[in-house]
Amino acid sequence: MAQLSITPAAADQIHRVLDERGHGLGLRVSVKPSGCSGYSYVLDFADEAIDKDVAFEAHGAKVFVAPEALEMLDGSEVDYVNEGLNRFFRFNNPNVKDQCGCGESFSV
Repeated sequence: MAQLSITPAAADQIHRVLDERGHGLGLRVSVKPSGCSGYSYVLDFADEAIDKDVAFEAHGAKVFVAPEALEMLDGSEVDYVNEGLNRFFRFNNPNVKDQCGCGESFSV
């Protein structure tokens, strides 16, 4: 079975954005063909559970993963980082073989 972990920082941010929105179950993650390296992560709010999504939960936060992304995300850690003025979700993905210089796309 696929594994995905959620750091406390990512869980805090998921809670924060859902509280600001006033609704939602968690974060939904999928991948799409894009960029110069092959795929990019697609993040959205999960307002309802979709039957085929796989849910991962840690620190009271949920991340829903589209079935077509499971193999590419297996073993990944979802984190939320602050780098200078930038704040974003980061995927520490052991399946990534290469990524573009800007970090927006990856290949597996």
